[in-house]
Amino acid sequence: MSTTEKRADAGAIAAAASENPVPTATRAAGTAGTGAAHAAPTRAVGAGRAPGILRAGLSALVIELRGYVRTPDTIVFTFLFPILMLGIFSVAFESMGKVGALPDGTGGVTMAEYYLPGMVAAGIFLSGVQNLAIDIAREKSDGWLRRLGATAISPVSYFIGKAGMILITSLAQAALLIAVAKFAFDVRLPEEPELWLRFAWLFALGIVTMTMLGIALSSLPRSSRSATAVVLPVVLLLQFISGVYLQFTMLPEWLQNFASLFPLKWLAQGMRSVFLPEHFAKAELSGSWDLGLVAVNLGIWLVVGLVISLITFRWTRRS
Repeated sequence: MSTTEKRADAGAIAAAASENPVPTATRAAGTAGTGAAHAAPTRAVGAGRAPGILRAGLSALVIELRGYVRTPDTIVFTFLFPILMLGIFSVAFESMGKVGALPDGTGGVTMAEYYLPGMVAAGIFLSGVQNLAIDIAREKSDGWLRRLGATAISPVSYFIGKAGMILITSLAQAALLIAVAKFAFDVRLPEEPELWLRFAWLFALGIVTMTMLGIALSSLPRSSRSATAVVLPVVLLLQFISGVYLQFTMLPEWLQNFASLFPLKWLAQGMRSVFLPEHFAKAELSGSWDLGLVAVNLGIWLVVGLVISLITFRWTRRS
């Protein structure tokens, strides 16, 4: 996005934030007498503050979505990347046949079915952590946040736009990923409603957690040039040790324990509980899906990300 476009976008968000319509009833009350006339503006400002923040947030969301679809590297390396990797792994390991079969030969899954839950988790992770951390770091370094900070926009409005963009694009990505798995690789999808309800809360908790961590991680890069170099190694490492690209049971136990310190492992484990047969739970470290621990660990990382974000977020970059 060009500098001219960004300046125009900053103006649009600021205009939305500063709009503060006074309710008709309040204006009418203000004409009744001097005291009411002085009181009316105070009530109007208080009443209009929240709508102004929301209005600016929705304006920021539209701008974020427009910028997202205009950025080819984001589309390829964030939105389409899990879909491409699912295709590569499914084709590359197709000759291995089904994995995880029971002693009687039943219950096995294809490689596409095995890799799908990890790719769904990776999509949430890439959208929330990689995309957001790099995006915010670049905007801070390029002065975009400084321009926003000089306007009436609240940080809440800014993050409404960011979080809304992550939610919408992640939903679209997950839907496309599951559709490709179903129609291109004949992946069997869950039929039980409770499994889709489980998917819903895992997806929602995962999105919020990864969004908070992306905002927190954005404070590390000191410039737009270093943003990718700082964020990408962290993202790649966690994907390799968290059961996304490699079968988690192939890793040595100490590395599995190390991966368990981070949220992606738990999100991938939760997604495996949705898309894989129940007997696959025996391959986990504890021999079960441990959905309670999944929720607790994601919740802890959500709080960690939120606290770090509140402490470190600034409209301007560090000197």
